[in-house]
Amino acid sequence: MNNPVADKWNRIYASASAASNPAAVLSENLFLLPQTGTALDLASGLGANALLLAKQGLTTQAWDISAVALFKLQQQADAEALAIKTFTREISTQSFSPNCFDVIVVSRFLDRSICDAIMVCLKMGGLLFYQTYTQHKKIELGPKNPRFLLAENELLSLFSLLKLVYYRENSAIGEIQQGLRNEALFIGQKV
Repeated sequence: MNNPVADKWNRIYASASAASNPAAVLSENLFLLPQTGTALDLASGLGANALLLAKQGLTTQAWDISAVALFKLQQQADAEALAIKTFTREISTQSFSPNCFDVIVVSRFLDRSICDAIMVCLKMGGLLFYQTYTQHKKIELGPKNPRFLLAENELLSLFSLLKLVYYRENSAIGEIQQGLRNEALFIGQKV
């Protein structure tokens, strides 16, 4: 069965050589991670976040719609002997089970319909690291479709049931040619 979205991402990842940098919300806050546990890199692409999570000692799953991206990720994980399992799937509310992960990372992916399922999937005390594009763009980067762009402070309302640990949305404050722009960063804990 053909899936145009999967086909699109498979074409994109077919020409990609390696994972890019992990999300800043994760890499700048590694000290918050548990020493052991399970992690999910949701909509992982080539898995930069999954690789970083596994290097921190977490047993990691990577979910994505692109079998091509996940094949490349699994090869890299195997070569580095990292505990990563990849799962090709179209992510929906049915993808999640309650209390499965100590850490979930989502970067540059937005599907508002699964936000509640993400929170349910976290174990008690679990952390959600979320970073994606905002509507208030200062630099032309990321999607153009408003469906995939956050409104101002939207992550705070989408995940209001989590205890706020960290939030950043620079937008147009200060020198807009410097720093992280076009994205909101959120860390929340299930309590």
